[in-house]
Amino acid sequence: MPDIHQLIESFGPEQVILTADAACGYRGVIVIDDRTLGPAVGGTRFRHYDDTNSAMRDALRLARGMTRKTALAGLPVGGGKSVILEPAAPYDRAALFRAHGRSVERLTGAYITAPDVGVAAADLREMRKETRHVLGTSEALGDSGKATAHGVHRAMRAAVRQSCGAPSLSGCHVVIQGCGSVGASLARELAAAGARLTVSDADQAKAAGLARELGAHVAGAEQVYDVSADVFAPCALGGILEPGIIARLGARVVVGGANNQLMSPEDADGLRARGITYVPDYLANAGGVILGYTELSGGSLADAMMRIDRIEETTTTVLRQAEADGVSPAEAADRLAREILERARAGQ
Repeated sequence: MPDIHQLIESFGPEQVILTADAACGYRGVIVIDDRTLGPAVGGTRFRHYDDTNSAMRDALRLARGMTRKTALAGLPVGGGKSVILEPAAPYDRAALFRAHGRSVERLTGAYITAPDVGVAAADLREMRKETRHVLGTSEALGDSGKATAHGVHRAMRAAVRQSCGAPSLSGCHVVIQGCGSVGASLARELAAAGARLTVSDADQAKAAGLARELGAHVAGAEQVYDVSADVFAPCALGGILEPGIIARLGARVVVGGANNQLMSPEDADGLRARGITYVPDYLANAGGVILGYTELSGGSLADAMMRIDRIEETTTTVLRQAEADGVSPAEAADRLAREILERARAGQ
């Protein structure tokens, strides 16, 4: 395993901050990846990590994805991310998030945080006691999970139209992995659009409850990859698309709400080799950060939805460019994001 400095150098972010407060057991990592387009925006993730290197690797990858995500979404903000390492129980959760809020505040607006995996509304309120640089607390704009799901739905429409020639998702069979906020919201949108659904979750009761609500089928957590379908939508944790899983996939299209779905960048080529259309996660799941930017800029829910709907057009552009260039959609999306950043650096 590389040491911390080698790990940072391999990603090349602007800044990495290791934070701690021994009084409450808080340890965190904040990554400011790129501020070419504006202040770094990205959520805080709260989960158990084996060690600091694992936490830092997760934060670095997520922050790089945020830079690409905000660029492709056309937002005047950059990319960042932070993680809080969950300590051994018992611990004072509120104290941990207040400590993290103080760490964010010390950056004086260079990094603006928001909710991510493992972070609830109550946690955001604790951070807000220490810093105003927190998004995701606007009741008027609603749930970021629903916004993310709507963007995934839009990207899915573009991908199915491009790869299957289907004019809509009506009648399409979609397999959703993960029935949390994003996965459940996506399932409800797709059911309303006439899609046939199979749902799966590590929590079998959660999957069964959503299936009863929507008339969907349920797949086991280990069997979900094998289901023959039009679309596979990963909406749980990332790092699932590795060669062994890719070889099993029974879907023609992969587009979902989870971050960092590929185990490694090369796995995008593995999907392409199998003839599977893959929409990069940072393109499809930008609805949440668009909602966050709308809160930051004082916009309305209608403003946010207009931007989120544009994900469909951007997805179409990326998929067509990938086909024209003979590369994976991930490579085409990366190129487009780099072009946007390079133009901004050149003042164009």
